[in-house]
Amino acid sequence: MIFYPLSSLREVVLIPLFNETIPAGFPSPAADYVERPLDLNELCIAHPAATYFVRVSGHSMTGAGIYDGSLLVVDRSVSPQHGDIIVAAVGGEFTVKKLCLHPVVQLEAMNPDYAPIILNDSGDDLETFGVVRYVINEATNVCPR
Repeated sequence: MIFYPLSSLREVVLIPLFNETIPAGFPSPAADYVERPLDLNELCIAHPAATYFVRVSGHSMTGAGIYDGSLLVVDRSVSPQHGDIIVAAVGGEFTVKKLCLHPVVQLEAMNPDYAPIILNDSGDDLETFGVVRYVINEATNVCPR
């Protein structure tokens, strides 16, 4: 994993945001397409001092929309809860997985080709490094070739 601190951000760039949502079904020809500025820092970063970016390598989380090369926005100030996708170290190795607290504590891959990491039986130390708040993907990287 490659970690990127927020200090690597250069400047605020406001990008146009259309107030109308885009339907995945039938389009609405009567929609009012009003534009307002959007700051992605404001949208994605609730706690700047505790937020960092990390790039993913591997395919264990494809079922959660996290692909090889995805960029994660991770917040260290959020306490991990059952079902959260977290960045953690297990036995000194970094990983991104879904946290499951019951019936047993485990880190679950979101790809059936990968086994869960069961923490109660393995004796490995779990150290959490934050909860994934957003996933950024290139649209061309969504479907593996």
